[in-house]
Amino acid sequence: MSGHNKWSQIKRQKGVSDAKKSKMFSKFGRLLVIEAKKAGGNLSSPSLKAVIDRAKAANMPNDTIDRALKKASTDKSAAMDSITYESYGPGGCAIIIEALTDNRNKAAQEIKFILSKYGASLAGIGAATWAFKKVGTGWEAQTTVPLEDADIATLEKLVDELEENDEVQEVFTNAE
Repeated sequence: MSGHNKWSQIKRQKGVSDAKKSKMFSKFGRLLVIEAKKAGGNLSSPSLKAVIDRAKAANMPNDTIDRALKKASTDKSAAMDSITYESYGPGGCAIIIEALTDNRNKAAQEIKFILSKYGASLAGIGAATWAFKKVGTGWEAQTTVPLEDADIATLEKLVDELEENDEVQEVFTNAE
């Protein structure tokens, strides 16, 4: 009866939680590198402090944070780009996708592929941002769109799959 002992169950559960932490830490690592490069390594920069506080709130270890900051000061090879994609999703709700990548073409293709699986596509610049207001670290919906239950379920699947992508940092929508 393999797979029925306590260690097998713990190993599977730990593997799942470790994979989630790893994905979240890699996203924070990229964000830390970008903000540290913008701040020029100045740890008293408000934007860098905010990212460090968010990483610590997500239980990111201090040595991992330090490694990301050190990488930003020493690594000059790959320039990370912050990109904002706009789309319309199920039921006509607006979606804003913020991505951080070193390869714009790869990120765009991956996001297009995920959107196409759920019947959505990328929109032009300004097509969805009119429904939002830029606040601090993200976007706040100015107008909301009521959705039916089927559209809500599809939107949840779409947002989940987008957030699983390594390049995608955050996803905002104006659905009620």
